[in-house]
Amino acid sequence: MKKIFTLGILLLSFSVFAQEAGKAGELLRNEVTTNEMQTQRSNETLIRGEIGREQPNTRRGVQNNNRRPQSNRDFRWNYNYGNAEVFLRIPENGRFTVEIGDQMMSNSTGKFRFFELRAGSVPILIYENNYLVYRTRINVRNNTRTVLDFFSHYGLYHLGTFPQHNRSYGISEWDDIWNNNYINRNHNNRGANNHDRGGYVESMEMIPQEFNRLLRTLNEESFEKNKSSMISTAAQHNYFTAQQIAELLGTLSFESNKLELAKQLYGVCVDQRNYYLVSEALNFSSSKQKLNEYISNY
Repeated sequence: MKKIFTLGILLLSFSVFAQEAGKAGELLRNEVTTNEMQTQRSNETLIRGEIGREQPNTRRGVQNNNRRPQSNRDFRWNYNYGNAEVFLRIPENGRFTVEIGDQMMSNSTGKFRFFELRAGSVPILIYENNYLVYRTRINVRNNTRTVLDFFSHYGLYHLGTFPQHNRSYGISEWDDIWNNNYINRNHNNRGANNHDRGGYVESMEMIPQEFNRLLRTLNEESFEKNKSSMISTAAQHNYFTAQQIAELLGTLSFESNKLELAKQLYGVCVDQRNYYLVSEALNFSSSKQKLNEYISNY
């Protein structure tokens, strides 16, 4: 009887913490056509997934005529290129090639880490055995790490976007970057952007000097629409504390705009447990109720 009870506990634990493909994150739509999936790329070429447009012996448009390379004195002294990161896991056997922006990586380990990407909307292409199987675009921000999971039969999933921390990757931490998203989901901790969960992300809110400059700019602006637009733009490249978000809402006059931005900025709040401060910045109880409903379903 004791053995049966122990076995039941083990099975229950497995059902609670086991990962299931396609059960965490946001599915990103695949834009690859059937014809592209049936065409194998050459080993020498990989040009943005445009199958059939490559020239022989070329790679990214650079001619390769087997000639001895010429000395290149066009040095690049500054590398202020970008500082967005993308981490992709492919937990399947096989050799995959991943291209993001103008960077490419190929291996059979299933671990793909891209650094110094330019912020913005960038294309991501996934090849299996030189066949294009997935293509879409992702939005990446400076000073953040975008975490993705790919399954051949389910698709590409965006698990979350997190502020960068000290960039030290321990053996156990590598797995935690993905697995915590599934564990948090099983514990009803919704929202992979909840930055104070998971144990491996530190706060990266806008520093006081920059925030005060933003507040001054907003207070000098007369039109409400422009203020809302400025706050939305700032949120695309920065994170805020709940107190900072409450102060941003304080620069607005219309309740509808306050509520809309309160919802929008929840995903870039580094201390979501204190979001009651943002709720207090709303004037009407109905608005507070709508915000609470939004957060509970986030």
